[in-house]
Amino acid sequence: MRPHVVVIHRWRARYAEYERYVDHRENAVSYITTEVGACSVTPLAAAVALVEATDDQQAVGDRIHELAADLGKPAAIIALKEDDLLVAARLRAEWGCSGPTEAELLPFRDKLLMAEAVAAAGVAVPAFTAVRTADDVRAFGARHGWPVIVKPRIGSSSAGVVHLTGPEDCSALDFSEPVLAQAYDPRQIYHVDGCFDGTSFGPFRAARYLNTTPLGFREGTCLGSVEEDDPELARAIGTFGSRALAALTDQPTVFHLEVFVDRETGACAFLEVGARVGGGEIPFVWREIHGYDLMEAGFRLGLGLDPKPWSAALSTGSSPGSGAGVGGFLLVPAPAARPCRITTVTSMLGREPGPYAEALLTAGEILPAADAYYEHVGGRFRFRGTTAAEVEAAIIGTARDFRVSAEPLAA
Repeated sequence: MRPHVVVIHRWRARYAEYERYVDHRENAVSYITTEVGACSVTPLAAAVALVEATDDQQAVGDRIHELAADLGKPAAIIALKEDDLLVAARLRAEWGCSGPTEAELLPFRDKLLMAEAVAAAGVAVPAFTAVRTADDVRAFGARHGWPVIVKPRIGSSSAGVVHLTGPEDCSALDFSEPVLAQAYDPRQIYHVDGCFDGTSFGPFRAARYLNTTPLGFREGTCLGSVEEDDPELARAIGTFGSRALAALTDQPTVFHLEVFVDRETGACAFLEVGARVGGGEIPFVWREIHGYDLMEAGFRLGLGLDPKPWSAALSTGSSPGSGAGVGGFLLVPAPAARPCRITTVTSMLGREPGPYAEALLTAGEILPAADAYYEHVGGRFRFRGTTAAEVEAAIIGTARDFRVSAEPLAA
């Protein structure tokens, strides 16, 4: 019987190219996915099992037992989406599979454990504390100043994150799930993506958010990102990021790190980090511009293997001289509450300056209310250029001129 590899999958787009990562003829590769994700599963799959949500551990576990009856005990259980990581880790433990354990992943999911570990290692992080009541938050704000950020201890895509301007904002807070309060840091937010080898960064890129933050995107503002092309600033961010990752693990991992950065001095403070590939267009930008597949690295780590080697240029974190240039992306929010039907949309390809790639629905197509939040949006665009300024101008122009509209689906 062929080795049985289980993939927990929720994307419609080809964020991960699974059929390149594992031989689907030598292995019986099964997929546990949603209705939205099922359409992108390769025809080479040995079996496809549907669930309502891939982060429903009971449902996913039940499907694995059903698949194992036909395909044999799983030799590996892989998940690459952040919300599915702990589910996969617990099921790996149940079936005796190799790969990251729940204990290894929890500091990357629980933001309180994360901040405590980073702070204990002497890495700069804004003041934080667990809070259970509105009075706890008011006391924290009185001690550390306003604004205050309150967010779920375990969450993704800025879901449930609240920006409080003063004590009067606290009365509507939801404490049904564990949350923490964190002092507001007004500095530029960067996301840093790449591979950590257990002691320091391997390949990485630092990129600054344009116009807004992931929280702002959830509230309806376009989200842009452009890679940093100042070598000294990129190295400073990389040095800081390596210290932050080392505070959380001594194992190889792919990562999506967010940090506050003073662009004049290079001083940084920790925001949060995930042991997974960044969302949005990051996997595509890395494959198409930098020639390295972070999703493949994450998949191999899930199998207990080392990531593939990378070029020396990627290890510097600075784009100039790498031969690939500077990358960037733009996400435009959904034009109506999802699910909705797209009514009009305008391609931005062929503009100068403009994107080299875009992902749009056509008029009449349905934008689903799927869990892959940054995938199912009003428009996704990817950019490349020789300088950050060039890429930033193209992103700003595209955000200004792009038009998309939709109508709600009939009840």
